[in-house]
Amino acid sequence: MSGAEPAILVRGLGVRYNLTLTRRTTLKSTLARLGRRSGAPGARYFWALKNLDLTVQHGEIVGLIGPNGAGKSTLLLALAGILEPSTGSIVVDGRVSTLLTLGAGFDADLTGIENIRLAGAFLGIDGKKLEALTPGIIAFADIGDFIDAQVKTYSLGMKARLGFSIATSIAPDILLLDEVLGTGDQEFRAKSQLRIRELMTQAKAIVMVTHDLTYVTEFCNRALLLEQGRLVYDGAPDDTVALYRERVTKKTLLAAGTSGRFEGATP
Repeated sequence: MSGAEPAILVRGLGVRYNLTLTRRTTLKSTLARLGRRSGAPGARYFWALKNLDLTVQHGEIVGLIGPNGAGKSTLLLALAGILEPSTGSIVVDGRVSTLLTLGAGFDADLTGIENIRLAGAFLGIDGKKLEALTPGIIAFADIGDFIDAQVKTYSLGMKARLGFSIATSIAPDILLLDEVLGTGDQEFRAKSQLRIRELMTQAKAIVMVTHDLTYVTEFCNRALLLEQGRLVYDGAPDDTVALYRERVTKKTLLAAGTSGRFEGATP
C-alpha cells in the first residue's frame, strides 16, 4: 500500500448480467454466470451498473445505500474481483478482504478450524502468521465447540461470525462488507462495530452495503446513493440518507396515489 494512491479507483464501470436464467437458478450457479458475456442469439441482458466513477481514499468508511436491485452488492462483487467488469476499470491499492469471497470459500464439509486455514491460504497469508492469528479469530467468533464441527452444521449467524472474524483479523487495507453487521446478537454487533473502528484508526478503507441508515449516519464518513445501477449522490452521510428517505417517500406516495385511483374506479 503506497498511501499516496487512492485505495480504490473506479472509472466507467459497467456490469452486464445475462438474464437467460431460470427461476430455479441458485445463487451459486448465478455467480458462475455473472461474468460471462455471451453473444448467443436471443440472449437478454441487464445492466446492473452503468458508467460508474468512484474514488475511495485510505481512511474512508463509505456506506452504500439504495433500494433493492440498485447495484450495491454488484459493486462490492466487482471491487472484490469476483465479477469482471463488462466496461471500465477498477484499480485497488492494497490487500482486499471481504466476506463475499470468504463466504464463497467456506467448505461445508470442513470444520471451522479447517476453514480458517482454507481462508488463510485463499488470502495468501503466511502459515506462521495465520497460526498466530488463529486463537484470536476463534475467540472473536465465539462459537464455542462448533469451531471443531463441520460448517454445514452452522447457523447463518455462526457462519457470519466466523467469516467476519477471519476477514477483519488479517488487518486488510480494504475491507468490503455486505450487511454483515445486521447478523448476530447485540453483543456481537457491538464487537463488530468496535473491530471496524479499530481498523478505521489504522487508515484502512472500508466500503459497506447496509440498509441500516442510522448506522450510516453514525459510523460512516461518506455515503453513496445508488439507484438502477447509477450513482445518484455521493456526499456526507446525513445528506445522502436524507435524500434517499425523500425519494423513498415520494415513490411511496406516488404508488399510493396510483393505487387509490384504481381502487376508486368503477368497473
